[in-house]
Amino acid sequence: MSYGMAAAFQSAVYQRLVGDVTIGDLVGGAVFDALPPGEIPSLYITLGPETVRDKSDKSSNGALHVFIVSVVTDGAGFAKAKVVAAAVSDALVDGELALDRGSVVGLWFDRATARRTGRAGRVRRIDLRFRARLEDN
Repeated sequence: MSYGMAAAFQSAVYQRLVGDVTIGDLVGGAVFDALPPGEIPSLYITLGPETVRDKSDKSSNGALHVFIVSVVTDGAGFAKAKVVAAAVSDALVDGELALDRGSVVGLWFDRATARRTGRAGRVRRIDLRFRARLEDN
């Protein structure tokens, strides 16, 4: 197994989201690995937890990365958050990810969960779960 591609993969996902024109039009620069101090935007995207499992075989070292990208808003309703979530899904599933180490063999949307959180349920959060198969070459 190789966890050695994890940082390169996270960076590629982040750069893909930040560089996507549609996402930029929807949230501006509000794509975060960690929330910034101070005022938090009303609508933003954040990289979330990740689980990695060995997927090595006789020909190469590999790993399956299961990761979450979240869309969070304090705006009324889920409509805008769902538009942003669709753009995130499109950008990752349809986009090319260039890694500094290794390569992406495949990246698939797995599932999404939309829920109300925060004080009095005023925050809307959509957690998008993706699976990515990486090879260390």
